[in-house]
Amino acid sequence: MTSLHAIARPTGTFAMVAMDQRESLRTMLREHGHDASDARVARFKEAVARELAPHASGFLIEADHLETVAPHVPHGLILAVDVLDQEEGAAVEDTSLDADPQPSEAVAALKLLVIWRDDERRAERIELSRRFVELAASHGLLSVLEPVVRHEDREWAIVEAARELGAVRPSLYKCQVPREGKGAQAEITRRAREIDAALPVPWVVLSQGVAADDFPLAVEASCRGGASGFLAGRALWTATLGADDPSELLRERSVRRLQELAEIVDAHGRPWWEKAAC
Repeated sequence: MTSLHAIARPTGTFAMVAMDQRESLRTMLREHGHDASDARVARFKEAVARELAPHASGFLIEADHLETVAPHVPHGLILAVDVLDQEEGAAVEDTSLDADPQPSEAVAALKLLVIWRDDERRAERIELSRRFVELAASHGLLSVLEPVVRHEDREWAIVEAARELGAVRPSLYKCQVPREGKGAQAEITRRAREIDAALPVPWVVLSQGVAADDFPLAVEASCRGGASGFLAGRALWTATLGADDPSELLRERSVRRLQELAEIVDAHGRPWWEKAAC
């Protein structure tokens, strides 16, 4: 079985790039004046992989672009195996599991997005998450579980989802930032401690919903509360979407931001083996 060392920094923390956005990426490209064709999407994903993956501990991609980006990812390749229910220009409504993924030998982990709601389908989502963890284990791969909550009381729901779905014990849990990174850092840290107490496994934060400029302090505050790093996309590469060729902006802005964030998680994140041993 693959160890979390495969997607972690030597410090035991995580500085990972997410590039598995599908319809949401097309929407963002259109908003920046591009045609959002398959070719445009592929070029952008390849550019992000080429420029950022060498500086990241892990890189997340979906199956359609696995072969394109894999040559640019020297380590920590993560394959998304979620099938998204998502209309053009809208948020993901639900997900299911690709039960027959074809991971290449370069893949170290599988990832599943789960949309968590406080409704009659909670048990169904637990079972989905359990099947995902078992699927990854059957391939000898790590499992990265990413619940995203949809609830009017977002902060309660994040902790409840962590308690409920973390119990299936994925290798790594990917969590929303408390309070969307807004407000006092001490409050973000306090809420991160609640998440940490609910989880039996190491966890990282994602960047969706957090303003790019707020993300570094949000990562620091979350790490002070028990997180081990991040798996983020928008906070790293959104500012490059307007360019016809984003390569230069990725090198000048995104690499620098990724390195800054890596320093933060090394300084404040909990090494994954400390949580795994709890």
